Parts: sequence; structure tokens; C-alpha cells
Amino acid sequence: MSDEASTAEIELPSIDDHHPHEEGGPTARAGLSYQDEIVVDIFLDMIEDATIQKVHCETHDDILIKRVQDGEEFVEYVQVKSNEPDTLWSVASLCAKGADSVCAKSLTRDQHKETARFRIVTLRDVNSELRLLTYPCYGPGRETTCADFGSLSESVKEKLPDLKSAKGSGIEYWLEHCLWDVRHDQDTIRSKNVLRILKIAFSQKFFILPEQAEVVEGELRSWAYDAGRAFWIPDRAKKIISRAALLAWWSDRLQELVDGCSDVSGAKLREKMDDASLSDDQIRMALELRRDYAQMMRTPRYMSENDVQAMQRRVKSELATLRAGQMAGELSADGAIFHSLCLQKMDAINQNSSNPVDDQPAFLKGCMYDIADRCLHRFTRQER
Repeated sequence: MSDEASTAEIELPSIDDHHPHEEGGPTARAGLSYQDEIVVDIFLDMIEDATIQKVHCETHDDILIKRVQDGEEFVEYVQVKSNEPDTLWSVASLCAKGADSVCAKSLTRDQHKETARFRIVTLRDVNSELRLLTYPCYGPGRETTCADFGSLSESVKEKLPDLKSAKGSGIEYWLEHCLWDVRHDQDTIRSKNVLRILKIAFSQKFFILPEQAEVVEGELRSWAYDAGRAFWIPDRAKKIISRAALLAWWSDRLQELVDGCSDVSGAKLREKMDDASLSDDQIRMALELRRDYAQMMRTPRYMSENDVQAMQRRVKSELATLRAGQMAGELSADGAIFHSLCLQKMDAINQNSSNPVDDQPAFLKGCMYDIADRCLHRFTRQER
């Protein structure tokens, strides 16, 4: 491993303190759920890997991962490319647009005191020229002395001959320390994240259900979304998620889910409605609807089992969408107003049903309250 520049004579700022040169990311966040899924995957890495101390969202790059290993601080600059032509990445596309190329933008992030590492995440695969970058850094096939490395280095230098970072690092440094991470499909990333949540929770003796893991995954994604959308001033703290903060949230949330399964039926629903400052008569009505729903589930009379399952999935999906909107700040954070929006959505589902039955409105609302009682939904905006 060879660092081409020494920072001994220059007092460089830390990435934690240095104001980003550009903040186009926060304003261009709409629809970047692919990137948010990548952040969730990195959050899960941080839970399992104590060397990862912090994750930045949309600061000096799309994502930053700060590690401390053997007393040395490293930062991994992660660029995520989700809008790409349907072609394989090549040296030509990597270096296209010169100083504005993917390669140049990545290497020039190296301007802070931490030792730089790089990662490029893409939907599309690479061609044979770039294949070695997909192998783990410093492992077999990534030797700087091998013929493929030399050939790739010459090809990139030919297109970007004068490229260096502010710290003096050049193309060979970038090629040595860059990992090309191909993630083909957003749904696949999400499914893997849910499975990892289940495995990590199990290893820590939190025995949660798959549907609860999906809720946790959605909440982590909302966290990534909020962090990416915040601006450095005045919300720098929201953009930098520390391992300590993530672990505290993780333990509390999983314990809440586990406790919710063992509490007296309806207790969690009452607690969540109290948190939303809903009146006692509203709470009693909700508990009654939940009991009626439980009775209907025991003795279904009007709907087939398939229809019941389809309706439950619809309620869960609509609540997840509403909840994501609330977490993203697109819907009211006021508990009473958000509760009303949820009830209105249940009414809308009923009105749009192609085959409504008499008990359907009560079924939908009872199902919603049952989901809240199982800690899969709440009416207040969760604080982190």
C-alpha cells in the first residue's frame, strides 16, 4: 500500500468540521431511494463493525464512512450512480467529461486529514477493463504489481493525465484504494437488508418477526432520507450519524418491538394514542374496533381468507406509505392530525373497494389499530 502524499506539513480540516464545497445533493434528493437503501446497508455494517464510527449522508460525497482502525482515521468516499445508460461501465465512461468525470470527482474528494478510501456503487456492471476494481481491495487480483493493474492505470492516465487530489494523490492511489460495488436491483437490496436485520437481531437475542424487520428497515431508510435532505447549516448533526446514536436507537426499537408482542393486548395501542394526545373516548373507540377486528379474524363471515390477507396487506402498505411521508416531513407531525389522515385513508380504501361488505370499514380500522398495537405503526413522529 502506498500513499502518494504526506499531510505532515499541512493542517487539513476534518470532514466532521469542514463545510462542503457544494450542497446540490440535498435539493436533488427526491426519488433517490436506491441510494437510501445503500445507506441502510451501511448502517447495518456500522451496527456489526465497531471500526465504523460515523456515516455522513450527502456531505463531501453521496455517502461517507468514517472508520478508526489501529488508531488511524480513514474515510471512504462513496459515490452512488443510479441513473445510468444501459451499458457496461468502461474506462471511457469512467473518465468521460474530464474534470467532471466520475473518476475525477471521486479522487478530488481526497482533501481532508483522514486517509482516503473510495467506493463507486452502480446499477450497471463493469466491462473487463474495470473488472479488477470489483475485487476486494488489497486482495488477490488487486496487486499493484499485476499486469491488469498496470494496464488499467495506463488507460486512465491517458485520459486524465494530470489528475491529482489536493493531497497529491494520483490515479494509482485511487485505483489501489477504490472498490467498485455493483448493486443491480433496489428491491433485492431491500430484501437483503430485511434479512440482515433479522439475522443481527437474532444474534443479539431480539426475536422479531419478518414484518417487524420490514418496519425497522423502513425506519432506517427514513433516517437516511432525512439525513440526506438536511443542510449542513443548521442541521449538520442530522447529516452525521454516529455508531453510538445508531446502536442506542437500534436497541430501544428492537426492545420495543419485542415488548409489544408480550404486553397485554391493547396496551401498546393505548400508549401510542396517548403519545399522540388523542382523547380518552377516541382511545376507547380504537380499542373496541381492535377487539371487533380480532373477533372477525376468529370468525370470518363475509370475506374469504385470500380476501382477508389481501386487505391486511393493503392496510399495511398504505400505513407504511403514510408513515414514510410523516417521517420525511411531507405529512403532519402532529399526532392527532396524522391519526385523522390514517382513518381517512382507511375510508378511502373502503370507498374504492370493488366488492365492499358491511363490516369492511370496521375491519380496516380495526386492522390499522391492531398493527399499531403490534408496534408496526405509530401516530407521532419518532424521535431519534
